[in-house]
Amino acid sequence: MLYAVFMSSALPPFPKPEEPLDTPRLLEVGTAAEEPCLRADAARNRARLLEAAARLIAEHGVAGVTMEAVAAAAEVGKGTVFRRFGDRTGLLTALLDHSARQLQADFMGGPPPLGPGSPPLERLRAFGVAVLYRSAEQLDLQLAAQPEPTRRFSHPAVGSLRAHVTMLLRQIVPDGDCDLLAHTLLASLDPALIHHLTRQCGMPMERLEAGWLDLVARLTGTEPQR
Repeated sequence: MLYAVFMSSALPPFPKPEEPLDTPRLLEVGTAAEEPCLRADAARNRARLLEAAARLIAEHGVAGVTMEAVAAAAEVGKGTVFRRFGDRTGLLTALLDHSARQLQADFMGGPPPLGPGSPPLERLRAFGVAVLYRSAEQLDLQLAAQPEPTRRFSHPAVGSLRAHVTMLLRQIVPDGDCDLLAHTLLASLDPALIHHLTRQCGMPMERLEAGWLDLVARLTGTEPQR
């Protein structure tokens, strides 16, 4: 399953989670904390800026996305872009918001094996494969949008993925240190590592997928998927 960024398409309805109630919801990134609900005109302005940024990426790649270029493409002042997203990282992170929400909707309420209805081990396997291919498809954007190291693991989108993996691990290996194991599993799906393995080492995606399934089996003490 691929998770391309289509900023012009509507977000899917967020399903009622079948997960524990303390599972964090994926917050809308790029929006200031003091404005949880944007006015209609502000929301339209934000969408216009994101559409302009998406066009720039399609035409020039991630390197072509600057605050100045987005402001010019959207025909607004540069200050408007800074007020809405804070900085370039905030803008790029907002571009990933749609696919991140789609992924979360899939693993919280979509069809099995990624969504509820399959055994937790099957869901964990499917989760890693979905994240792997989503990251590979958006690799340049994901690398450019990564927060600085001190904020990387506290980002709400990362926290949502970690909470889901932890929940599945507690069902598979209830006597394990599932919080730490979740970090270990997600580290193997880091965009920088995927970039190194695929573009610098030339590994095919099929090998990375097989590696994820093998890692899950070894960490959970289960039989490898045949």
